[in-house]
Amino acid sequence: MTHTAVGWHVELEFEEDEQRTRAAALVRLADGSEVRAHGYASRHRADENQPRVGEEIAGARALNELAMRLLTKAHDEIDEASGRTSHSLGLG
Repeated sequence: MTHTAVGWHVELEFEEDEQRTRAAALVRLADGSEVRAHGYASRHRADENQPRVGEEIAGARALNELAMRLLTKAHDEIDEASGRTSHSLGLG
């Protein structure tokens, strides 16, 4: 039996100011296609300024959206290949 290793390249970029963090996530799939998503975090004015925490929250939200977009993409590809409507693919 032959095993093929496939890799994906995921990139996360952040934009920050004093109150907000925006994360942009991008995954490049083996077929050359790309899937993109975004996540956001806001700092409450009473909270200490901790940019790393904002990045973690915004990054996690972007990766969560990316996961949902990948599930939708896979679901659509299953439907297209089978010619019928498949069961929804969800997290978990």
